Amino acid sequence: MNEVILFGEPMAMFTAEVEGNLDEVEKFSKSLAGAEVNVCTGLTRLGHKVSYVTKLGNEPMGQYVKKFLDREGIGTEFIEFHKTYKTALMLKSKVAHGDPVTAYYRKGSAFSYMSAEDIDKIDFNGVKLVHVTGIPPALSISCREATYRLIERAKENGIYVTFDPNLRPALWESQEVMIEVINELASKSDMVLPGTSEGLILMGSEDPEKIADFYQKLGVKNVIVKLGGQGAYVREGENSFIQSGFKVETVVDTVGAGDGFAVGVISGKLEDLTIRDSVVRANAIGAIQVTFVSDNEGLPTRKELDSYLKKSLSYVK
Repeated sequence: MNEVILFGEPMAMFTAEVEGNLDEVEKFSKSLAGAEVNVCTGLTRLGHKVSYVTKLGNEPMGQYVKKFLDREGIGTEFIEFHKTYKTALMLKSKVAHGDPVTAYYRKGSAFSYMSAEDIDKIDFNGVKLVHVTGIPPALSISCREATYRLIERAKENGIYVTFDPNLRPALWESQEVMIEVINELASKSDMVLPGTSEGLILMGSEDPEKIADFYQKLGVKNVIVKLGGQGAYVREGENSFIQSGFKVETVVDTVGAGDGFAVGVISGKLEDLTIRDSVVRANAIGAIQVTFVSDNEGLPTRKELDSYLKKSLSYVK
């Protein structure tokens, strides 16, 4: 019986082995990417039982994804293979500084044909939490309907819903639609995890207090605003505080840090930690993840996380 359900599109990712423009690089290494699959991986490494809802192509990359999920202990009982449509792909550049360049090949993918009817097949028995991101509703109208239905069914079953905006403006038909849909989905959730730059797009301010005010006025009880290396601003009901981040000597790749942060918050919620202790954990996992190239390679086991927390004195409770 699994505690958590996530819904999203996994992509076979090919990362450049040398720096340079993607059209010039000749050698790439293969791994798996996708915000939701990253969160799945992080949670299972901490010992939580997770099921992943997606559609894959019945071809080599789809089988690659399935083998990765099986290896990580992620539940695949709600995964379907499509005979016609393929699994999404992405390319990622290697950089010494700043964020890498990415190129997506996901239009018309198997996952883009997910629908509300697919969500109605899910058994929510025993599920404690559903985590949703703003990526699936950007991929197709049917995926958007499926996202709404997932939250609706979670609420019908009394399940806690966390929501990470995870903005991908290039995937949406317009910024106006993106803002409207993301904020509506957020309003239906119990906890929202925006970043400050996302706040600027979604409600017009990078001020974490104003971002928290905005979402609480929409009906969200708890808002955690990610501040990057500075940590996070937390609004729990009427109480608020800033939880400082961890010092990172060398940042290798920031991709996946937000997903690692979500792992910390969600696992803390499942384990009945205080929201402060959950955010300390979230900051720690995010700090660990940015020291790795892969989107999920650095997500720690329980032993690795405990070791990191014990030796680090850079946060304040």
